[in-house]
Amino acid sequence: MAAAHAGLIRTLASPSRLAAAGASLLHNIPVLGSENFTQNATAQDYFALAESRAVPILCPMALSSESSAAHLLLNANMQRVPSPRLELFQHRHFLDANHCRELIALIDASRRPSTIADDNGDQYFRTSETCDLAAGIPAVDRLESMLFDLSGIDPKFGEPLQGQRYAVGQEFKPHTDYFAPDGADYKKFCSVAGQRSWTFMIYLNDVEAGGATRFKVIGKTFQPEMGKLLCWNNRRPDGGVNPNTLHHGMKVRQGVKYVITKWYREKEWGW
Repeated sequence: MAAAHAGLIRTLASPSRLAAAGASLLHNIPVLGSENFTQNATAQDYFALAESRAVPILCPMALSSESSAAHLLLNANMQRVPSPRLELFQHRHFLDANHCRELIALIDASRRPSTIADDNGDQYFRTSETCDLAAGIPAVDRLESMLFDLSGIDPKFGEPLQGQRYAVGQEFKPHTDYFAPDGADYKKFCSVAGQRSWTFMIYLNDVEAGGATRFKVIGKTFQPEMGKLLCWNNRRPDGGVNPNTLHHGMKVRQGVKYVITKWYREKEWGW
């Protein structure tokens, strides 16, 4: 690529963002105007064209490792919990029923007993089942794209999506999602990709009884609702971990609860 264009390429990593920005991109860059890009275009399509034509592609937002309250609240359906102690948000109906059912089927097909970092010897601390969801599955890729649109965080900073299933009596006792800096497993889990930054969690079904998520420090409890997303920043404004994010996946009393979680890291995911 010509030196004059070095460092100028910025692309969007999700088809929905490309579709939203596509019209202005094509009008503003005449050399691309004859190309018939559609909603199926990918960032790689634009990148390949730029390489072949030696031209820059400029777009509204560079890929980022961070989100923010300001960015999240650009979505009209996002609501912030009014607490100065943490950044915590909810978005009802983030996923539709069909998408939720697809993800539940994937969890049921590959679930295994859940584990924890810094094992405290309590075998009943986290009693759910877990499933890692790899890229390349349509339902997974659609969700990754939606989360990017919502958060603005480049997917390369994210852990693989993880699904959880809670049967009657199962729970995840009060915990934080970040790795305790003084914990035995801190170096193991943070040496490559750094600390967890943001958590995005989605309920995939309604639960007959129980299964709420309680943020004890601020006295806020969220009931499971199909498609509802919760998200929070695991850090304080100074970058240190925020113990006010302590939360409890409460026992399911009747029925089964399905959840899907996306954690982002300070550095690129490299495990």
